[in-house]
Amino acid sequence: MKGSCLCGAVAFEADGPAVDFVLDHCSRCRKATGSAFFAELVVPLARFRWIQGESEVRVYEAPVRETPPGYQRAFCSQCGSPVPSSHSTHGVVSIPAGSLDDDPGARPMRHIFVEAKAPWFSIDDGLPQFAKK
Repeated sequence: MKGSCLCGAVAFEADGPAVDFVLDHCSRCRKATGSAFFAELVVPLARFRWIQGESEVRVYEAPVRETPPGYQRAFCSQCGSPVPSSHSTHGVVSIPAGSLDDDPGARPMRHIFVEAKAPWFSIDDGLPQFAKK
């Protein structure tokens, strides 16, 4: 998988298939993406690498709601596009599906946090739905 931000300052790639591909409907993900959900692929940290622009990546961390860690969103400091976010405690990287430059060869597996989904959005794709994670 290869991907980049809107302006091209940040580029990355990941080897092998994603271990997860979710559509996250939590309110923070909706606000961070400006959409009905955040489509994210998860890959092991060991299979991910920055090609360029790692120094342009900034991370915003919102306060903890229930249990640590806080909610994190990584973005390009030049154009503001969402970019991959490392979760080193879990050994994975979350990749925004919209940042990919090619077909990851995977399709969404499930919807999560549907208890917080936007009331104006209907889920009718037949994928499993989970109230929380």
